[in-house]
This record gives sequence, C-alpha cells and structure tokens, in this order.
Amino acid sequence: MPSGSSTPGSDSKRQRVLPVPKTVAGLRTFEPDSSIVSDIIPSPNHGERTKGRQPDMIVLHYTGMPDVEGALARLCTAGTEVSAHYVVLEDGRIVQCVPESKRAWHAGVSSWAGEDDINSCSIGIEIINRGHDWGYPEFPLRQIAAVIALCRGIMLRRKVPAHRVLGHSDVAPARKKDPGEKFPWHSLANSGVGHWVTPAPIVRGDSLLLGTISDAVLSMQQALARYGYGVPLNGKYDAATMEVVTAFQRHFRPARLDGIADHSTLSTLQALLASLPADATK
Repeated sequence: MPSGSSTPGSDSKRQRVLPVPKTVAGLRTFEPDSSIVSDIIPSPNHGERTKGRQPDMIVLHYTGMPDVEGALARLCTAGTEVSAHYVVLEDGRIVQCVPESKRAWHAGVSSWAGEDDINSCSIGIEIINRGHDWGYPEFPLRQIAAVIALCRGIMLRRKVPAHRVLGHSDVAPARKKDPGEKFPWHSLANSGVGHWVTPAPIVRGDSLLLGTISDAVLSMQQALARYGYGVPLNGKYDAATMEVVTAFQRHFRPARLDGIADHSTLSTLQALLASLPADATK
C-alpha cells in the first residue's frame, strides 16, 4: 500500500489526505498487518525484538500533542527515538508506521508482570488525542470503534489475552497518564478487548493513605503486583505506591483519582484478580 494512501469511496472527511512527514521520503514501505489499515507512513524508529520475543501484549497511548501533523512527524522522524506500530485518527482511519514483527519505541522505561522490556513484548497503538496538557477532549465514537476493531484483529493474530491489553499509564505509572481516565475501557471490554469489572461504589470507610506502614499496605502491594503492576513490596504507602494506585484508578476506577486506597479501589482490585484466568498471575 503506498505511503499516505487512503481508502477510496470514503466520506469527505476520510478522503482528506494525511500530512505525510517529509522525513519518510525514500523509506521503504511495507504490507500492512491488518486489513483495516488505511494508510502506511513508515517510521525509521524501530529495531528487532529482543531474543526474538513475540508480542503478547497491546499498549494503548494517546499522542498528547495539539494536532495530527505534529504527532505523525514526531513518530516518523529519525532522532526522536519514538514510534508506534499504529496510529488511530479521530475519524477512524488507522495508520501503520512499524510492522508488527519489529520492536517499536513506544513504551519507554516501563514494566509489567516482571518484564521490563515492554517494547519487545508488545504492540503499541497511539490514539490521536491532545491529552491532559492540551485540554484532554473526549474520544470520538468512530475512533473508539476503530481501536476496538484493530485490537480484536491483533488479539486474534497474536493470541493476546484480554488482560494484557493495557494503557501506557499501567506500565509506566510514575511517568504517564495516557490514555487517561476518559478512555472508555468498559466499552472495549464489552467487545472483548481488555479486562474489566464494574468498579465497586465509592463509599465512606477506612482507607490506606500516603505514609501508612502496615500489613494491609503490603497486602495491597502484593495484590497490585499479582495483577502486573510494578510496585514496591515494602508495606509502606510511599510515593511510588501512590503513583501505582492512581494509575490503577485511572484505568479501573476512573470516577475518583486521588491515589487513596479506599474500599472501592481495593474491592475493584480483588474483583479483577478473581476474574483473571487461572494461569494469568503465575
């Protein structure tokens, strides 16, 4: 598929030509891995997966930039050290920048379930959204439908389990907020993409707070670690633990993001663990 090409017969919004960065001129194009890819804009920013590791995880991001032109330029310009396999536009078009067989540079310093080379074990999907620093708009329904369709295809091809469809904030809680609390994880889960339970209601009661040192804190840390989060196991409700709790809330209990391990947060975490496949936490 030629670089920057778009699907014929689309509506006028879809027919708008994508802004192909000048830096991709001369780069070799490739065949898309997904039949629903509308455009190929190759990025030079990729490498080989470490030790031939095959991807069994999907990491969702938002671009966090004011416009699509800037986002594509950053992802496809040599020297930025950033890329992703796919970019999903607001109108539902899907751009592929890196073949799935290659290691894209999307996760940075990150970890999940004991692995710290997330780029080697994952497929990275950037979702065009200005993000928290630029007003953080809602995700359009057409865009979410495209994300779901793309993820379902990847999950089928790569045998990615639902609980390994994650957000950037899950694998890098100290650094990242994306795709953020407005991202409709529940809608994805209703279509078989991602792991989800209905969050427990927020009620008054005892909570674990920053500065607490107790066996209860250690138990919570162990539960977060069993789910996959990189969290200290020291029984201290320190800043690093609070960052992980906030990231958990951002994904699984977005009604309140305060980093406080209240009844709702802890109950939701236990329900998620109970609903995982038997071998998921080994």
